[in-house]
Amino acid sequence: MIDRLSLIAVYPELLLLVMACVIAIFDLGVKRAGRTPTYILTLFTLAAVAAFQASYASEGATLYGFGNMIVSDPMGNWLKCFAALAVMVTLVYGRAYAASRDMLAGGELFTLSLFALLGMFVMISGNNFLVIYMGIELLTLSSYALVALRRDNAVAIEAAMKYFVLGAMASGFLLYGMSMLYGATGSLDLHEVFKAINSGEIKHQVLVFGLVFVVAGLAFKLGVVPFHMWIPDVYQGAPTVVTLLVGGAPKLAAFAVFIRLLVEGLSPLAVDWQQMLMLLAIGSLAVGNLAAIAQTNIKRMLAFSTISHMGFVLIGLMSGVVNGHAEAAGNAYSSSMFYVVSYVLTTLASFGVILLLSRQGFESEEISDFAGLNQRSPFYAGIMAMCLFSLSGIPPMVGFYAKLAVLQALVATGDSSHIALAVFAVMMSLIGAFYYLRVVKVMYFDAPITATAVTASLDVRAVLTLNGGLLLFLGLLPGGLMTLCAGAVYKMLTT
Repeated sequence: MIDRLSLIAVYPELLLLVMACVIAIFDLGVKRAGRTPTYILTLFTLAAVAAFQASYASEGATLYGFGNMIVSDPMGNWLKCFAALAVMVTLVYGRAYAASRDMLAGGELFTLSLFALLGMFVMISGNNFLVIYMGIELLTLSSYALVALRRDNAVAIEAAMKYFVLGAMASGFLLYGMSMLYGATGSLDLHEVFKAINSGEIKHQVLVFGLVFVVAGLAFKLGVVPFHMWIPDVYQGAPTVVTLLVGGAPKLAAFAVFIRLLVEGLSPLAVDWQQMLMLLAIGSLAVGNLAAIAQTNIKRMLAFSTISHMGFVLIGLMSGVVNGHAEAAGNAYSSSMFYVVSYVLTTLASFGVILLLSRQGFESEEISDFAGLNQRSPFYAGIMAMCLFSLSGIPPMVGFYAKLAVLQALVATGDSSHIALAVFAVMMSLIGAFYYLRVVKVMYFDAPITATAVTASLDVRAVLTLNGGLLLFLGLLPGGLMTLCAGAVYKMLTT
């Protein structure tokens, strides 16, 4: 029989699951082309779930349920709250885009988004190999279907096929690595795995063999080099609203899985996985920034940009344990959490502007499509410029403080190789600034190719204004969010 504590730990997930099923059935009776009732009900659901998670996180309690298979702690609850808000913002930005491309003929966009979010919640709460894997599969299966939602679009179908094939291979890597660790430790529970490895009675070679496959599977989900092949094709080929669904909130869940598996379960092997993360970070920073320079499609450019930003997230994750000592863990992991949250916030605003500029029969995907945007709409050009400044790490945007926090965590280790990596990351960021500022130059100094006015509904204008304002506000006053991340991470490390 399920105990009451287990149910309390998963109340938000149960609410999300029930409402996803209710909305799927409710939508069958909706006849309006814009799916307004379904849209409103979905937003209310996401807002309620986000409020639920924020309430849990504010209480600061850590709950274990279902035989320690799931955990509800402040770090996970805040990440789930941010993920729910990110999906809600994505649907606000993308509804008009989806309606103009017959993607709202049914309610699949809304229901699949909710099930994808449920997969993220399961990933974030997982305290067991199989639970984490189930969450990953729920998210990825929903994502495959979302990418292929425009069934009459050959480019989207091609992107979905590539995503599916490579995703299946990555899932195989991850599952094989987990099976190796299970065979070596005799447990699927992360705490038991930690104890077994820490005992020193298991052959190190077997553990490292399984660890390599686990890190490879996780690296694919985060989209870092050399497991990045799907990112540019899926970002460019998927409908833009789906690109944002795939490239926004799931990054929060991927970060949580790295923390759950590598920090909570496999931290005795930190010396081994830190070396792997360092190589992945170096490759991601180099390939992401250098390849982005050659892109003329802004979605593809932002895809390579994503790869480089995930390299920064890995830098934070690899800075937590130094020479077997974990004194710097809280600072490093909280800096990495701050980075991924600020990155998702910036991604939402940048794709919000791209979706806003897309019209019926016209995809605003080329950098040249942004020519003269300042003359057509100074407000939206300003928001896009703020996003690009934040992504390139120019103060006073939040992206500057995020990069600074991760780099100071890396330098604070005092390790010479880490300091060299910090210098390399700064150099790659300088290269990255070129392709971001190129778009700013096109928006402000090139002649507009069309005089069409940029219009948006009240909800889109309000959310985009708030989104852009947060980029500046959190850049000027980052202490609140940084304190929240630090408190959540320290609570996770001490329970």
